[in-house]
Amino acid sequence: MIIPVRCFTCGRVIASDYEKFVERVKKGEDPKEVLDALGIERYCCRRMILSHVDLIDEISAYE
Repeated sequence: MIIPVRCFTCGRVIASDYEKFVERVKKGEDPKEVLDALGIERYCCRRMILSHVDLIDEISAYE
């Protein structure tokens, strides 16, 4: 659906970094380098961003 505001494990706010991450990866940057540049170092936070599947556009068509 939509990216959670906080990491489920540690509670760090990650939603604000998700859009920056997606934009930079679409431009062709390496995801590892983008996460490092954004200061996302914990594995749990990286998991939240890397494994997220954005389905909100597909779901909203059925409302």
